Amino acid sequence: MRATRVFTNARLATMDPALPGLGVVAPGMIAETNGRIVYAGPLRAIDAPEIIDCAGRWITPGLVDCHTHAVFAGNRAGEFEARLNGVGYEEIARQGGGIAASVGATRAASEADLVALAAPRLHALMAEGVTSVEIKSGYGLSEAAELKILRVIKTLGQTEAVDISPSFLGAHALPPEYIDDRAGYVDLLCKRLIPAVAKERLADAVDGFCEGIAFTLAEIAQVFEAASRHGLAVRLHADQLSNLGGSALAARFGALSADHLEYTDEAGCAAMAKAGTVAVMLPGAFFALRETQMPPVAALRAHNVRMAVATDLNPGTSPLYSLLLAMNMAATQFRLSVNECLLGVTRHAAAALGRADIGVLRVGAKCHLAIWDIESPAELVYKMGFNPLFQRIWSAA
Repeated sequence: MRATRVFTNARLATMDPALPGLGVVAPGMIAETNGRIVYAGPLRAIDAPEIIDCAGRWITPGLVDCHTHAVFAGNRAGEFEARLNGVGYEEIARQGGGIAASVGATRAASEADLVALAAPRLHALMAEGVTSVEIKSGYGLSEAAELKILRVIKTLGQTEAVDISPSFLGAHALPPEYIDDRAGYVDLLCKRLIPAVAKERLADAVDGFCEGIAFTLAEIAQVFEAASRHGLAVRLHADQLSNLGGSALAARFGALSADHLEYTDEAGCAAMAKAGTVAVMLPGAFFALRETQMPPVAALRAHNVRMAVATDLNPGTSPLYSLLLAMNMAATQFRLSVNECLLGVTRHAAAALGRADIGVLRVGAKCHLAIWDIESPAELVYKMGFNPLFQRIWSAA
């Protein structure tokens, strides 16, 4: 066998489902040709013009942050201070803060401004071994502003050395001009924006926020039906503040993921398992909002629902720029195991994006690698404020 490049003398956490646990191969090696893995396994003789001795370091797939809101303008430090003084998230939202506050600043920003603001956020994730990031719109909430954000996300995907999966989150909150016309805004989403997004190929999926302060089950169903008509996958912010049955609705539409899930019940877990919907844990929001209702991790395990972990990077409820810290928070707050956390930012996070070519080290996958100066993969979950990344390998292929 010949390859373009070989990474040898390494310890691999392949995340390959054909192998137990993290799919450890030690000692092991990876061979790459034209940006794709052509071999991942035990040491063997492979010819290549470039051979890299990893000196026993660990290699994981490049990390995948499968839930972010990384394109926005302004900040909400004032709301953070208000929450410290006892004002609740829902109360802030009803007073015109929360998502609405970010909408005003984001609408006022130019595309160039938004690209310049978002790039350092991506760089913070990339510096920790992240090679794939999902980014949602949702801080525009008008036809012009939502399309602007999606164009910014597209630009970032062309200019930054990271895979970006764009999601259309028009159903994030009611914009001020539609505050007394919910049906009119849902019509705008379904009849104008979703068709435009699909036609211009600006998003891979349609997302929504199903909650008392956002959209009802019936409204989200309309949005998802429109997404399905236009060939777009769906995912959902579900059951974060109350149990409206969002996780079950997501499953009914075959959603790639249902995210947050603090109030999801047994029926919701069972529905997600049947649909293959990934449960995305967002411990940053749980921490920032000082929540006490934990996601039903035991029930998700019992039903064999795949669990992913993400930063939920956003200006208000999860100003978290570290996927490594998100893993630690998922372990300490939600009691996820080390293996669950690591699978949650690799293979399972990839599944939440509908991707089989990232998040795993196996033949045919993209050669997206994170090479770590660690003695055990558990260190990636255990340490806080510590970045042991030795090298990040990313290819546009």
